Amino acid sequence: MKIPMIILLLQGIPEGTALTALAFVISRIPLKLKQILLVGTALAVCVNIIRLFSIPMGLHTILATLILFLILTRLSKGDVGLSFIASMLSCLTLIIFETACLPLLKPVSILAPKTLSTYHAVRIILGDIHVLLLFISAFLLKKIISNKS
Repeated sequence: MKIPMIILLLQGIPEGTALTALAFVISRIPLKLKQILLVGTALAVCVNIIRLFSIPMGLHTILATLILFLILTRLSKGDVGLSFIASMLSCLTLIIFETACLPLLKPVSILAPKTLSTYHAVRIILGDIHVLLLFISAFLLKKIISNKS
């Protein structure tokens, strides 16, 4: 499924960045903005490329989890177990937030889901709610971990 470039820039990259930030916090990798943006952007571009192929729905999420796992393993200097947990929990959190946000959008949007995908501005605004929740989760988890240390 081809995704317009504007959606990649304003929804895909923030989502990849938020997912990366949460995974970094879980795997105890130091939060460096430049590194998070680089990994998040690369993740979003990879997912966008994967979506260009005709693959079953949801497979791009599994592949994104694998890519995130490989990146985390490299950055955490080989801590495979923690990298696996961080990538799985981050993607699971993304799925939960996306699933939880969809019913909340129904009363707001009078458009059918297929029609909604043609209105890029509405799709970006309504689709970034779960991204905000991911950033908030990463921030709160970082605070909790810092307070315990």
